[in-house]
Amino acid sequence: MNERREIPIDGLMFPEGPRWRDGALWFSDQLGGVVRRLVEGGSGDRDGDGGSSGDGVTVVARLEHPSGLGFLPDGALLVASMSERTVLRIAGEQVSVHADLSDRAKHLNDAYVDEHGRVYVDAYASGWRSGELLLIDERGEVSVAAPDVDYPNGVAVTPDGSTLLVSETYGACVSAFDVGPDGGLSNRRVWAALPDRAPDGLCLDAEGAAWVACFRSGEFVRVREGGEVTDRLTVEGRWAMACALGGDDGRTLFLCSAETDGDRYHRGESVGHLEAVRVDVPGVCRP
Repeated sequence: MNERREIPIDGLMFPEGPRWRDGALWFSDQLGGVVRRLVEGGSGDRDGDGGSSGDGVTVVARLEHPSGLGFLPDGALLVASMSERTVLRIAGEQVSVHADLSDRAKHLNDAYVDEHGRVYVDAYASGWRSGELLLIDERGEVSVAAPDVDYPNGVAVTPDGSTLLVSETYGACVSAFDVGPDGGLSNRRVWAALPDRAPDGLCLDAEGAAWVACFRSGEFVRVREGGEVTDRLTVEGRWAMACALGGDDGRTLFLCSAETDGDRYHRGESVGHLEAVRVDVPGVCRP
């Protein structure tokens, strides 16, 4: 594995929800209130605040607490807005509500959009350890796909569409579900136990392993089904929140981390980092 490198981005606070698509990395700055698109080696656009966002970085949208991202089959970007409790649709400069979940959750977090346009999104009720995975189907109807998830976080689906993985942050594991023809989930089981690590965002590679950000232990681990950890990257003194595989050959692992803690985060205080490292196994076409 090659040496990690920092990607400089002016004012980055809390990068989340990274997704690779169309030759670019898309990600939210949750505390910074923007969604950004990064094309390495490109020229950065002015961000409207008197400074550039960084080489090859453009501001896609300004939103309140954006988090999970995904793309509909028509290419429109979906964003889970945490505090507004809505999933927003962004097409060009037009922003509209794809689904209003304000009657179902106190706040939202990560999201995954499958090839059919179905959306899985983390939803939290009162209390940090309560949560469920909601499903927004192709018609916009909302149902509970998985109840009683111990703080759901990163979500991914295998390339064949048969299995969904979700990080249970306070359950210290990645759980798996079978995905039915209608997107419904069944046969819940522990895919990998990760004790003392607090798994967060994750992405899949071509060998069926997952890279998992672990915010409590400040590390990114590559884990196989069953829990074997094959690789480990640390970000000492930071939270590790999310990761994505991308680049021209799928072998660039992007790492999202932040210098913060619980009290500082809730005060909106954080210094974000986006790093990249070359890995041996490429990612899959979807996270």
